[in-house]
Amino acid sequence: MDNNYNQIFAKRIKDLSVDIINQLSDLTYSEKVSVIRKQVFRSSSSSASNYRAMCRARSLKERYSKMCIVVEEADETLFWIEFMKDLRMFSEESLEKWFNEAEEIVKATSSYRKYLKEKLEHSN
Repeated sequence: MDNNYNQIFAKRIKDLSVDIINQLSDLTYSEKVSVIRKQVFRSSSSSASNYRAMCRARSLKERYSKMCIVVEEADETLFWIEFMKDLRMFSEESLEKWFNEAEEIVKATSSYRKYLKEKLEHSN
């Protein structure tokens, strides 16, 4: 991956997290909102921060390890967006936008993780 792609993709992941955090921060407190807010804040910000760490990895093994975390956290973010959709916490348009972006992130990072795994296996 070249640095330009990494910067663009890191921004996309971070922007999704920021958008989710901003929107959920405006909701009135309730137990339902509190639990979901904490979970999706953690998973979305973790995928963003671990992607950034992956970009600065010192080795192929470290890069692969970080990418595994990114995929896991991005998929968890997708789960919480689906959960919010089931609970009708936001308009369909807001959630669809988040869902589509999170799904693209999961697909792209999963694909890159697979590439890194194959590269690791061939380097041994």
